[in-house]
Amino acid sequence: MRRGRAGGDEAQLRRLPGAGARAHPEGGGVVKQHVVLIGLPGAGKTTVGRLVAEQLHAGFVDVDTILVRKEGKPIAMIFAEKGEVAFRELERRETDAVLASEPAIITPGGGWAAQAGALESAKPRAFVVYLKTKADTAAGRATPEGTRPMLMGEDPVARMRNLLKERAEFYEKAHAQVDTERKAAAQVADEVVRLAQTRAGW
Repeated sequence: MRRGRAGGDEAQLRRLPGAGARAHPEGGGVVKQHVVLIGLPGAGKTTVGRLVAEQLHAGFVDVDTILVRKEGKPIAMIFAEKGEVAFRELERRETDAVLASEPAIITPGGGWAAQAGALESAKPRAFVVYLKTKADTAAGRATPEGTRPMLMGEDPVARMRNLLKERAEFYEKAHAQVDTERKAAAQVADEVVRLAQTRAGW
């Protein structure tokens, strides 16, 4: 699911001026903001993010793709070699860098939102959407990739349920939620686009 041109989009975004968009301080409207998609591994963030970017003619940045390109190895290997703490720091740093660029559609890894202060730092500059997915559904979507470090080494369904318990309180701090159950990616993307247009200045 993480194919494509995220690296090129990242490079293009960082050449542009500005430090991300935020709500107008006088309340006189909302300028264009980043749209950040959060949710479990397997929620469809990357697939939906690409579709949203296409509809909005926006840049698209997948943070995992940036990490893979810079480190020269798969996410699971980076995670295993560096450990979770160092991996999360890399993830946080790259996401913050993208948030300091021109507004785009951004998909961080599933654990980014659960890092202390990550959402609080992002929300003034971005419209955050939680792609809500049942743990069993997410596990079924994520397992075939075989590259999810938090799902390796045990029953992926049980692990996904645990991840949801650990992260739900963070995910639910998003500005909006879109339920992905029994919906095609295009349908979910349409809902995100409508939110971006009505609440994020697109």
